[in-house]
Amino acid sequence: MGPRFALTGFVSFLQERNSGVCGRTLDPSDLGNIRSKRDGSIPEFRKTSHFFLKLSEMEQDIKKWLLSKKDWRQNVKNQSLSFINEGLKDRAITRDLSWGIDIPVNGWEDKKIYVWFEAVIGYLSASMQWANDRGEPDSWIEYWAGQKSKSFYFMGKDNIPFHSVILPSILLGYGKFNLPYDIPANEYLNLQGSKFSTSRDWAVWLPEYLDKYEPDPLRYVLTAIMPETSDSDFTWDQYKRLNNDELVATFGNLVHRTLSMVNRNFDSRIPQRPEELDLESTELLKFASGRLKDVATNIELCKFKLALDSAMKIARSANQYLDNKKPWHTIKSSVLETEKTLWVSLAILNCLKIALHPFLPFTAEKLHFMLGYEDDITLYGWNWDPDDLGSGLVLPKPKPLFKKIEIDDED
Repeated sequence: MGPRFALTGFVSFLQERNSGVCGRTLDPSDLGNIRSKRDGSIPEFRKTSHFFLKLSEMEQDIKKWLLSKKDWRQNVKNQSLSFINEGLKDRAITRDLSWGIDIPVNGWEDKKIYVWFEAVIGYLSASMQWANDRGEPDSWIEYWAGQKSKSFYFMGKDNIPFHSVILPSILLGYGKFNLPYDIPANEYLNLQGSKFSTSRDWAVWLPEYLDKYEPDPLRYVLTAIMPETSDSDFTWDQYKRLNNDELVATFGNLVHRTLSMVNRNFDSRIPQRPEELDLESTELLKFASGRLKDVATNIELCKFKLALDSAMKIARSANQYLDNKKPWHTIKSSVLETEKTLWVSLAILNCLKIALHPFLPFTAEKLHFMLGYEDDITLYGWNWDPDDLGSGLVLPKPKPLFKKIEIDDED
């Protein structure tokens, strides 16, 4: 006789993909032609007892909470509300298993806590363990119940309902914990037109990548193509183009030609702050300050592509500024004018190291030292003052921040 399987309650968030009812929860008895994938035998239905999460009682509170989230990604809200609109059903949180997390109730030793419940409640239990380990057993409370606390949950779209419906229902059931502040779930990222698959070796293995290339270009590309609102595709041609055209030709070029001109014409000393600046210089500094605020705002809203684009707008504008000012020409006629131009450019680099640090941490740290700083870049936070440059400070000899990449078929 083939194996028998006890099906308990319902199929977890099973989606009827072919019917167009995405996210509908099904009962196992509604499935047609149920068979074991191993031997084709028919599962038998048995009566059993389980603990349930009473989702039906939380439905209206969860819906009201979801509708209040004006800044969430639309795909997260839509998928979450689709479960609400179908009507939340109470969901079993235990299983008939001999292994797993024990139920802390006498008489239930033959059952275990089901993984989907244990996984999300693990956020809470892990923070309690963390508090105990550091000798401050109550310090977790500020995170979970503090008025200023905000929790963010980053994931792929297949895990959205566990964090937008299940986790908040558990927290509401307890009655005093903060619900997720944001759930910035991405759509899917493909590789060269196909889904990632480790079993088919269709993946980018980071140890192999780091043997040949630096980490920051990959961080940059993955942010630039991040599937925030729709599926996206990673290709090596695209990786090469973004590295060569944006990191090397835009940001890296701005840094290298600015520092090289300071090195060549002013013995690597940062010029004194000009007493007066022309309108174009003032406007550039004002523009950089505005874009830096945009970067911060978009990061807080988990709009990372927009944040990166705002940062790169600073670099593109600074390159245009240098092209207009032509310090390689003015050095022959006006040293003072050239000093002004390069001081402004250095101030912009000081802004860019802050704006790009979340995306290019290793590069930003290099630039921090190239601008004459010897301390930790993270000590400065999100603060930029154009006057913060160390006037008269001798800078180290500049080196290119990025390398042009050529990728052949073998790579």
